Amino acid sequence: MTTMIQKNTRKKKTFLQRLWQDKAFVLLALPGIAFYIIFHYVPMYGVWMAFTNYNMSKPIILSDFVGIKWFEQFFNSYFCGRLIRNTLTISLKGLFFSFPIPILFAIILNEVRHTKFKRTVQTVSYLPHFISTVVAVGILKDIFSAPDGIINQLIVMLGGKEIHFFNKPQYFHGLYIGSGIWSSFGWGSILYIAAIAGIDPQLYEAATIDGANRPQQIWHVTIPGILPTVVMMLIMNVGSIMSVGYEKIILMYGPSTYETADVISTYVYRRGLVSGDYSFGAAIGLFNNVINLILLLLVNKISRKVADIALW
Repeated sequence: MTTMIQKNTRKKKTFLQRLWQDKAFVLLALPGIAFYIIFHYVPMYGVWMAFTNYNMSKPIILSDFVGIKWFEQFFNSYFCGRLIRNTLTISLKGLFFSFPIPILFAIILNEVRHTKFKRTVQTVSYLPHFISTVVAVGILKDIFSAPDGIINQLIVMLGGKEIHFFNKPQYFHGLYIGSGIWSSFGWGSILYIAAIAGIDPQLYEAATIDGANRPQQIWHVTIPGILPTVVMMLIMNVGSIMSVGYEKIILMYGPSTYETADVISTYVYRRGLVSGDYSFGAAIGLFNNVINLILLLLVNKISRKVADIALW
C-alpha cells in the first residue's frame, strides 16, 4: 500500500513538473480553455430549460418540470415536417454545391504560374467573406429586386416579364445557396491551399519523370495529398447539417416564402425569442444539437472504417 502511494506521488510530481516546464504553453492555452469553459460548458445547465415550463421570475432549476412536453408539442405540430424538410434540403443542397467549390478553386489557383495574378485573384476572392450578412443580403436584393434590379432589367430588355425573386418560394434556395457560395468560397479555400502547399514537391517531380501531365499530377498527387483535409472538413460540415443559420434567412424570407425558407432555427427564433416561449425554443434547439451530434459521430465512424481518416 505504501509503495502504491509513493508511486502515485511520484507520478503526480512528474505531472506538476511537466506543467511547470511547459508553463509558457500552459499560459498561452489558458485563455482558450477559459473561453470554452465560460461560454460553452457553463451555459449547458440551461439545457434543463427544455424540460421545464420556464418562468422568468424563477431560476431555471426551480421552474416547473414538464418532461418531454415541448418535444411532443413540436413533433405533433403542423410545421414540424416542413421545418425538418426545409432544413435538410437547404443543408444538403448547400453541402452538395458549396463544399466542392473551395477545393476546385484551390486546385486551379495552385496551377496558376503567374505569381502576381495568383495573389490578386486570391485576395479578391477573400473580400466577400468580410462583408456583413446584412450588407450582402442588401446587395443581393439590389441585384434581384423588381423592377429596378439588374437581373430584372436584363430580363425585360430581352423581352421577358419581371420576376419577384424574393416573393417566389421556388427561387429562395438558389438565392440563399448561391450568395453563400459567393461569400465563402474564397475564404474556405485557404485551408486547401495550405494543404496543397504542404505536399512534398518531390512527389510532383517523380510524377513528371514517370510521364504524368498536369491533370494526371492533380489526380494522383494533389488530390490524394489534400484528401485527409477534405474528409475532415466534410465530417465537420455533416456534423452541422441541421444548423442552418437563421440570421441570413430572416433577412431574406417573408410569409410568402415560408413554404421553402422556414427552417428549424428561424422557427425557434420566432417562437422562442420573439414570442417569449423560451422552454419550447430550448427544447427544439436541444433536438437540433442532438441530431447534429449523432450525425457527427456516425460520419466520423464511417470515415474511420472506409478511409482510415477521422477527427478522433
